[in-house]
Amino acid sequence: MDTEIFNCLNNNQRQAVFYNKGASIILAGAGSGKTRVLVYKVIYLVKELKVNPDSIVMITFTNKAASEMKKRIYGLMKKNLGFIGTFHSFCVRVLRRHGDLIGLSPNFIIYDEDDQISLIKKILKKTDAGRFTPTYFLNRISAAKNQLIGNERYLSLFSDFNASLTADVYKKYEKELSDNQAVDFDDLIVKTIKLFLKHEEVLDKYHKLFRYFLVDEFQDTNYAQYKLIKLLGEKYGQVSVVGDFSQSIYSWRGADIGNLENFKKDFKNNKIFYLEENYRSTQKILDLAYQVISKNQGHPILNLYTKNKQGSDVVYHQTQNEEDEGRYITEEIIRIANNDQTALIKPGTIAVLYRTNAQSRALEEVFLHYGLAYVLIGGTRFYERKEIKDVLAYLRLLLNPVEVVSLDRVKKIGKKRFDLFKKYYQSVHKSLAKKTTVDLMEEIFGATGYLALYSIDSEEDYSRLENIKELKSVAVTYPDLNDFLEQIALVESEYSEGEKKNKRQQGVTLMTLHQAKGLEFDHVFISGVEEGILPHSRSIDDYFQLEEERRLFYVGITRAKKSLHITFTRRRFIFGRRYESMPSRFLEGVNDI
Repeated sequence: MDTEIFNCLNNNQRQAVFYNKGASIILAGAGSGKTRVLVYKVIYLVKELKVNPDSIVMITFTNKAASEMKKRIYGLMKKNLGFIGTFHSFCVRVLRRHGDLIGLSPNFIIYDEDDQISLIKKILKKTDAGRFTPTYFLNRISAAKNQLIGNERYLSLFSDFNASLTADVYKKYEKELSDNQAVDFDDLIVKTIKLFLKHEEVLDKYHKLFRYFLVDEFQDTNYAQYKLIKLLGEKYGQVSVVGDFSQSIYSWRGADIGNLENFKKDFKNNKIFYLEENYRSTQKILDLAYQVISKNQGHPILNLYTKNKQGSDVVYHQTQNEEDEGRYITEEIIRIANNDQTALIKPGTIAVLYRTNAQSRALEEVFLHYGLAYVLIGGTRFYERKEIKDVLAYLRLLLNPVEVVSLDRVKKIGKKRFDLFKKYYQSVHKSLAKKTTVDLMEEIFGATGYLALYSIDSEEDYSRLENIKELKSVAVTYPDLNDFLEQIALVESEYSEGEKKNKRQQGVTLMTLHQAKGLEFDHVFISGVEEGILPHSRSIDDYFQLEEERRLFYVGITRAKKSLHITFTRRRFIFGRRYESMPSRFLEGVNDI
C-alpha cells in the first residue's frame, strides 16, 4: 500500500479509513477531523482497493458540505464519485427517473416552506381550523412524514385533542400537492422509500449501481432518512456512518438518536471507531466539555484530548442582571480586540452564543451603546422581527390612529383582528395616559386575540412568543408609551448609523447555540447559562430533552478554540418580570466555579 498519502492521519483515523470488511460507525468528536476521514476513506477505496468511484455515494446534510467534499475529493483524485450530495438531492435524482411508477410526473415541482404555508392557508380558509397557524399544521405533518406516517394512518396513531383537525388538514394538503403535481421536501424521501418498496426492480438497479455508502452527520438523521440508508446499503453492508451523538441537538426537527442502535442491529458485525483527538480547542476547554457531557447516559461519550496547549482557564462570571452581563461581555470583547487589532475584522474570531433568540435584544442594545459592530447570524434583529413589528404597530396606532405604515401592517394581520382593535381603540383612547405600556400591550392581546396566531407546540411559534414576552421586559422599563416608542426609535437609529459605518460585514458574531453547530471561533462567550434558560424551562421535566439541552451546551463549549467565557446573572428581567436566577445545573460539579 502507498501509505505516504495517508501520513496526515493519526492512528485512529487510519484505522477508520482502512477498514473495509463491512459496516462501520465512526464516532467523531468535535474538531477531530471527521471530514478528513471521510475524504481519505474515499481515496483509500479508489486508489488502494481499486473500487470504481461511480459506485460510491456520499450523503451530507447541506449543499455547502457536499460542495466542500466534492472539491476536496476531486482535488486529491481528479475523479468524481457516483454521487455526493444531500438526502434530498439524491432522492430528486431517483424520482425524476422513476417517479412515474408511483404516479409522479417527471416534471414535478418541489414546494419550499413558503409554498407549503400558502397551500395550508388556502386549506384553512375552508375549514374550522383557522384558530391554528399554518406553521402548526406544517410542523405536525412534517413530523408525521419523518416517521413515514401517511395521512391515512394519522388518526390511528395520534389521539390528542387536535389530531382529527390535523388529519383533515393533512389529507387535504396531500390532495392539493397531488393535484398540482408537487411534492414537499419530506416527500422526496418518503416517495423514494415508497418507490423502492413497491418496485424492487428499481431498488435492485441502485444496488447494482452503488455499493459503498458514506453518511455524514449521522446523529442528525430522522427515521425516514435512516430507512432510506438501510434500503440502499443493506444488500452489501458497505455503509460507513460518521457522527458525534454528543452533538445531536435537532430532535425537534425529527433527528432520532435511536438510529445508532437501529444501525447496530440492522448492520451485523459492524465495527466502531472512536476519534477523540481534537485539533481545535485547548485542553482546558475540552476538560470542561467532558465534565459537562459525561453526565449524559443516553449515548456514547467521547473524552476528547489534544496536543494543543493547555490554554487559559475557562472564565465563569456572574453579573447582577442582563444589562451588566451585556456590559461585561462587551468590555471583555474590547479587551480582546485591544490585544488583537484584527479580532473584530477577521470572521470567525469572536462569538456570543445564547439559548433563545429573545436573548439577543439586551446584547444588541449594549453593543449599539458601545458602538461595537456585530453580525446577527440566522436571525433578524430584535426590533425587525415580524411579531415585534406587529405589536409595535398596534401600540403606535393608539397614539396616532391614522399613521399609514402601522395601519397597513395591522390590516394585514387580519380583518377580524383589525375590527376588534378598532373597537378596543374606541374604548381606551381617552384614557391612554392612565395606563402603562404593559397594560396596553396586554389589553391589545386580549381584545384582538393576537397571541392565538402562535402555537406553543411549534418551536418557531414558541420562539416568537418568547420575543413578545421579551418586548414586555422593555415595556416594564418604560411604562409611558411615548417613552417606550421613543426608546425603540433611538435603538433603531443607532443601528442604522452603525450599519452605515460598518455595513455589518464584520464584527462580533451573535447567534443561538443551535446555529453555532459546525462552526468554530477563537473566543466564545456563552451567555445566560442559568436554570430556565439553559436548560430551557420547557425541558427541565423531561429526561430526554434535558440530555439534549446538555448536548447543546456541549456544542457551545466545543466551538471555542482559545478562550471561553460563561456568564450568568443573579437576577434577570425576562419576559416582563424580574426573576432571581440560579446558575445552570450543567455547571454543578464543574471545577473552578
